[in-house]
Amino acid sequence: MTVDIAISAENIRKVYGATVALDGMSFSVRAGTVHALLGENGAGKSTTVKMLSGLVQPDAGVLKVFGESCALRSPRQSHALGIQTAFQEMTQIRDLTIAENMLLLYEPVSTLGQVRKREGLRLVNEHLASLGLEDIDPRREMSELSLSSRQKVEIARAVFRRPRILLLDEPTSTLSGRDIDWLGDLIARLKAQSITIIFISHRMPEVRLFCEHLTVLRNGKDVGAGRVDEVKEDELIQMIIGRSLAATFPPRISTAVLGATPALAAKSLSVEGKVRDVSFSLAPGEVLGIAGLQGMGQLELFQACFGAAQPTGGVIEVAGKPVMLSSPGDAVCAQIGISMVPEDRKTEALLLKLDGQSNVSLPTLERRSRFGLIDKKAEASAVARVLDVVQVQERALYTRVSAFSGGNQQKIAIAKWLLAESRVMLMYDPTRGVDVGTKHEIYVLIRDFAKAGGAVLFCSSEVPELVNLCDRVLVMYGGQVVCELVGDEIDEEAIMRPALGEIEPNRAVMELAS
Repeated sequence: MTVDIAISAENIRKVYGATVALDGMSFSVRAGTVHALLGENGAGKSTTVKMLSGLVQPDAGVLKVFGESCALRSPRQSHALGIQTAFQEMTQIRDLTIAENMLLLYEPVSTLGQVRKREGLRLVNEHLASLGLEDIDPRREMSELSLSSRQKVEIARAVFRRPRILLLDEPTSTLSGRDIDWLGDLIARLKAQSITIIFISHRMPEVRLFCEHLTVLRNGKDVGAGRVDEVKEDELIQMIIGRSLAATFPPRISTAVLGATPALAAKSLSVEGKVRDVSFSLAPGEVLGIAGLQGMGQLELFQACFGAAQPTGGVIEVAGKPVMLSSPGDAVCAQIGISMVPEDRKTEALLLKLDGQSNVSLPTLERRSRFGLIDKKAEASAVARVLDVVQVQERALYTRVSAFSGGNQQKIAIAKWLLAESRVMLMYDPTRGVDVGTKHEIYVLIRDFAKAGGAVLFCSSEVPELVNLCDRVLVMYGGQVVCELVGDEIDEEAIMRPALGEIEPNRAVMELAS
């Protein structure tokens, strides 16, 4: 083994009880390159990242770092070898400031061992500025940041610790537009400094843009490797999921009920500082896309429609009648029937320590309760039915949700709203951090929901999803709807031009606002 190989894993095996996470997995990464590690949720990527980060130890096999065999028994040992990780499920402490998170275990200290807070703040300020993140104030608490800003801080913290090997675990799952360009520039700078990068992602465009080599994992085994530019898209998908995926997206056949009373409508809706005078109508059977760069008001629009943010002006209508949504509880109730699949499933959609049955039935417990007692048999039967619809194994009834892959967790989050028989589904980046096979399953669920008469308000950071799933797309810029696209008008350029502020509001939008 020569030292031009930064990481070599040979016949690695890791078992958790009856689950085989890694089954003789092998791969190698050349020093100073960007290497993609691909696979479905549950393929073994997360276990590999945790192993290289010192969080778990393999049961068998050999791991070498720059040619030397090693046993990484703790994150401290991993750090000592120059390995740093920016995790998808971010590891920051939300009640600490950005600077405190960045400096944790790396604070500058005086000769007497006292923490030099002013010096630490200066170092963090300089580091953020060097990465083009001057707009992030290191004195703010982490909980105040958006999900995308937290992701950038997670990456910045790993870089702050001067790694020789950087593991980027789904770094673009919360990023879009200029943020992805920012990450690409950072990766190029790090590569120029001969830093080795392992890039874990489900997004093929970013893999092709950033990476030179790839390894595909499936069921804990390595099933393919090679140069990124030599592997065709169809071959790559087949390696990842183990079968041909004839069509990533189901046919876009509109099922919108034309002329029907809108399932959901907004008239001149505003949310303080974020949304300005937005109007739209969503028909039964329709998938209506909301597009825009990060921070253009999409999230606040969705929150207002779900009762999680209070409008400062305008009206929300459900089935043609004005409604006051003081809380998500108002939206979810049977009379209203609005549900929301949020962007962060682990903190906003699921109770990870509870089993799937408890998670799925939570919004509708009163329907299977009498005198405060839950009919457990009826609950299990109802939950099993919707788990079958979303193709999640029945063991989810009694297994903690935290034990499932990200894709299955997302399907469980969708299942609870199918059980609630919601008439309107607000879906905010529902395929974030989900593998290509599960994405296809979620796309089919969306179109089937619409075909059955449900209405979907859909936002995605992946423009191809908007192009291929939506009957109409509204583009937001600066908190306003500036463009409406219908049917064949919907393509990537038509979405991105107004998203970047390059055109004036079109006639359809003017009619919507009138």
